[in-house]
Amino acid sequence: MNPLEIIKYPIQQEFSTFQLLYTEALKSENALLNQVLMHLRKGTGKQMRPVLTLLMARLFGEVNQQTYNSAISLELLHTASLVHDDVVDESDQRRGMPSVNAAFNNKVSVLSGDFLLSTSLLYVSKTDIESVNIVSSLGQYLAAGELLQLFNTTATTFSEDSYYSVIRQKTASLFEACCMLGAISVGASKEQIEQCRQFGECVGMIFQIRDDIFDYYSKDVGKPTGNDMREGKLTLPALYVVNNTDNEALREQALRIRSLSASEIEIQDFIQQVINEGGIDYARSVMADLHDKALRCLPQNAPQDVLDGLIAYLNFVSDRDK
Repeated sequence: MNPLEIIKYPIQQEFSTFQLLYTEALKSENALLNQVLMHLRKGTGKQMRPVLTLLMARLFGEVNQQTYNSAISLELLHTASLVHDDVVDESDQRRGMPSVNAAFNNKVSVLSGDFLLSTSLLYVSKTDIESVNIVSSLGQYLAAGELLQLFNTTATTFSEDSYYSVIRQKTASLFEACCMLGAISVGASKEQIEQCRQFGECVGMIFQIRDDIFDYYSKDVGKPTGNDMREGKLTLPALYVVNNTDNEALREQALRIRSLSASEIEIQDFIQQVINEGGIDYARSVMADLHDKALRCLPQNAPQDVLDGLIAYLNFVSDRDK
């Protein structure tokens, strides 16, 4: 079996049921809104976050209606955040298709995102108060993470701690919520839920670091090399190199990138220096440490196929090429 087949093997039937329920959630009697929702259905990705929720439920019990409602709520919230992000970032592509703002317009995108967010809360309201609190807090974390990232583009220091705060909020928090809600839905203990949260945090941070590495060398992941730097964002590879060099010219170059005053030649030169000085290798070593920590979070007395699925999931996120 390929990695995705191993991941989904323990939840084949449950994932099929989720897909049917999620398709129903992406419908409306409003003609324009339904066009947007149909557009979003065409661009559905691998849905790895609901897969994680279903796997975590199977780790401690059997998938039930609360599991499905939780998974739908989180996928709707995730989709809403992407729709809004594309407006903020002025993106015209999402998963190889025109983004909602490109296919329609910004007003339709914002209002459609609001609809998805409200529908997400409607689904989680059918679960329990703990799950409601987690999803409500998640919305805050996602927004706060994006705002902190914007704030960091004005900073004159190069803090790894600040970078980790950003990716915990804007990326890892969603993976944490997926793991926690899956465990909560089947009555896992507080200790088990916390272990699931830690696993999700590690997976989410690996996911974002891996995504940031792509920006330094790959044109095959849906965005051009150096795109983050064109937006004034310095991620882990660059932060490591800038903090571990006596090259004042490189630091000045980094500040110009943040202030959006660097030329394309400077950006490409900076990328090469980061690679040459071990920035990518350092980021990969951080990912490896997080990978090991995530493995230690998994219980050993769980169904073997579920453990195999979660380990394959972790490896897939670590090794993905897009």
